[in-house]
Amino acid sequence: MPCSSPSACQRRRRCAAAAVFAASLSTVYGGTSFGSSGDSADHPSAGVDAVEQLTDIMVEAREPRYVAPTRRDQIGRIWAPVFINGRGPFRLVLDTGASRSAITAMVAVALGIPTDLSPPIILRGVTGSATVPTIHVDTLSVGDVAVDSPVLPVVPDAMGGAQGVLGAEGLVDKRIFIDFRHDQIRITYSRGERAGFDFVNIPFRSVHGQLIIVDAMVGEVRTKAIIDTGGQTTIANLALRDALARRHQGGRSRPDQIIGATLAVENGEIIATPEIRLGSIRMLDPGVTFADLYIFKQWKLTSEPAILIGMDALGVLDTLVIDYRRHELQLRTANRG
Repeated sequence: MPCSSPSACQRRRRCAAAAVFAASLSTVYGGTSFGSSGDSADHPSAGVDAVEQLTDIMVEAREPRYVAPTRRDQIGRIWAPVFINGRGPFRLVLDTGASRSAITAMVAVALGIPTDLSPPIILRGVTGSATVPTIHVDTLSVGDVAVDSPVLPVVPDAMGGAQGVLGAEGLVDKRIFIDFRHDQIRITYSRGERAGFDFVNIPFRSVHGQLIIVDAMVGEVRTKAIIDTGGQTTIANLALRDALARRHQGGRSRPDQIIGATLAVENGEIIATPEIRLGSIRMLDPGVTFADLYIFKQWKLTSEPAILIGMDALGVLDTLVIDYRRHELQLRTANRG
């Protein structure tokens, strides 16, 4: 059932936003895996039926198939058409905050790959960590671009009915072009293309070659901003909350909950904040969720102001280009009703 507004039930659940993995995932042995490993082995047609079922869902969707903007009644999202072992396409949430890709259990069934043949790993999400099963695949590709991701964690949830997460591990030399107006996403090898005259260029730096960090201003506070295309909502740490409070730039708060891909829950508070500025781009957000998130501790971003810019803010852009080779964001804005 659709939510009545982004500030209602959509804000309570980050889903794939919380599929932000720590830059290094620890491999563990033992533990409990989930998903049936016997279905596809006992019934060879199960994988074929599952692929057809997932494809039907994509074809029959009334909303944009891959790229939807943020509007008053919904938070935008970016889904990439991904082929795994030549099967698909599966719709995976593009998550620039995730260090690696992941799929749901349904995709593993569709591929006919049991989840007990590869060792489980520790998934470090926004709100906590959990041990999850994995599958080993031969190929993962988007269009003509191959992404190196032989081992895929199997996650319990993904944003908006997507079939998994496309993480940043295979995107270090790529260019991602996202057109919110025309429902288009293109992932190609970067050739160092410059942006058009009506774009704003914002340099970024990477952590571990993956996280996209830009300098931002939230009101009068200098802030490290992490571009998180997998996040439904924008979330900030307590250092930013305190800095805004010292400048009397914070509004009233109300309770909020953040649910991650590991299904761990953390409490936070939504506070009306000043505008967020990335270069000359100004983003208005009626409320940012502030929380002492697990992932801020993992990234060592607790002592200085930091914010995860989610799709509630990014989805109001007209076009978003991420060029990993140039270390540059190319942004274009437009007025939309």
